Amino acid sequence: MPLIRKPADASTPLDGLDQETAGAQLRSPDPDIRWRAARTLAAFPASVGPLGDAAAVETEPHVREAMYTSLARIGTPESVNVLIPHVRSDDAGRRTCAMDALKAMPRALGAALPGLLTDPDPDVRLLACDLARELPSAEATALLSDVLDNEQEVNVCAAAVDVIAEVGSSDALRALTRCGQRMADPFLAFAIDVARRRIGEQAPDRG
Repeated sequence: MPLIRKPADASTPLDGLDQETAGAQLRSPDPDIRWRAARTLAAFPASVGPLGDAAAVETEPHVREAMYTSLARIGTPESVNVLIPHVRSDDAGRRTCAMDALKAMPRALGAALPGLLTDPDPDVRLLACDLARELPSAEATALLSDVLDNEQEVNVCAAAVDVIAEVGSSDALRALTRCGQRMADPFLAFAIDVARRRIGEQAPDRG
């Protein structure tokens, strides 16, 4: 789901609708009206709750996409909190839309990630590793190093290693080594070796 980038001025409502009218139109039986209302509400941070509630029951993919996009445009911690339950959805389309929206607002996402990375559900922890890819390298490295030191699920560790290989710094090397020693899994060992090589290739030349 390609999310629309935040415009230079997201405070200007679309189509001349006010917040109350647009909020009411989220419940319209006409999907085109719901779509227009969802786009309009990107200009109103107080509409985060109604947008999240509407997205949870929306059946039209393009309307749901507009709702998630507006939440991403608002881009507040409240937007993140509203979207997190959607990451737990059994509906793959809804889950993917929520993930894309969260990735589009890394600044607001950062505070919620530690909780997601220690969530009781290993599927949520695995998805949270992918979200860490959007953070600055130092922040992602610190969070994912903690995952490598404490996570019991091989698949979640592998997801963390994959992200570290892409965005991590040399600060992750010790955690990668400890993880490899702690979890005897051939696939994970291979992924750790790849990550260590990539981090080494990215390191500045000390010679």
